[in-house]
Amino acid sequence: MNVLITGSKGQLGNELRVITEKKVQDKFFFEDIDTLDITSDSAVDNYFAEHNIGAVINGAAYTAVDKAESDTVNAYKVNESGVRVLSKTCCKYNAFMLHISTDYVFDGNAATPYTESAATNPQSVYGMSKLAGERAMIESGVNGAIVRTSWLYSSFGNNFVKTMLRLAKNCEVSTDSAAIKVVNDQTGSPTYAADLADVLLRLLAQQYVQKCNVQNGVEIYHYANSGYCSWAEFAAEIMRLSRSLCRVLPITTAEYPTLAARPKYSVLDTSKIKTALGVEIPVWQNALERMLGR
Repeated sequence: MNVLITGSKGQLGNELRVITEKKVQDKFFFEDIDTLDITSDSAVDNYFAEHNIGAVINGAAYTAVDKAESDTVNAYKVNESGVRVLSKTCCKYNAFMLHISTDYVFDGNAATPYTESAATNPQSVYGMSKLAGERAMIESGVNGAIVRTSWLYSSFGNNFVKTMLRLAKNCEVSTDSAAIKVVNDQTGSPTYAADLADVLLRLLAQQYVQKCNVQNGVEIYHYANSGYCSWAEFAAEIMRLSRSLCRVLPITTAEYPTLAARPKYSVLDTSKIKTALGVEIPVWQNALERMLGR
């Protein structure tokens, strides 16, 4: 099977590239914005026809959460229109589609992990545009799956872990007052992109949706590493595992205002995907240790 992977230069795209180098039964095509415009009907249609695409893993996304508040048009162009074009083209060519979504489709007011059927209520343009993409995919009637994830990081690209490691190097550890200030009242599950990539390929290999009679042919799953923490607790574990002497100073969201609202609580219930694939999901501390030891 020929598989198109979009957003190939991002964290997930790079992790998928690493894993698929060892797979010979399928052929993978890695594309990003500079080589394939997923918002162009003609470009995507021509690509499918030329490469005989049988499946898509859509990792392309507008992820600049704060910038999206003033750049709404481009956020929706990628996160909604791009998904609509890919979904429609997959329908035309009878291709299977995996689409990556986010915990930001929820408002963060829950007290227990969000299930796939929990009510959505995004509080930012980014979250709203990602939810619009989910709906566009479902409405298309494509066969596929939406996988929501949270707090993604990797040894590739820009992410929270790499930011903390960079700040730690500049931290003045020689004085007692030196510390990195990190928000401590937002809770979620850090997710290693390599683990997510592995699960996506397992879903693809199963073509799981073909075994189920689901409305519109789209199943929704949640995937994140097991356990949860605050950003400050995440940062402290990064410091511990990297043997940094830099301290983490917990602060409130109010002390670190951002243009876009972040979910206060965005822990995802992952029991559905664990049952569907028969997998055990690594705890976030172990996943972080593997990433830092790579």
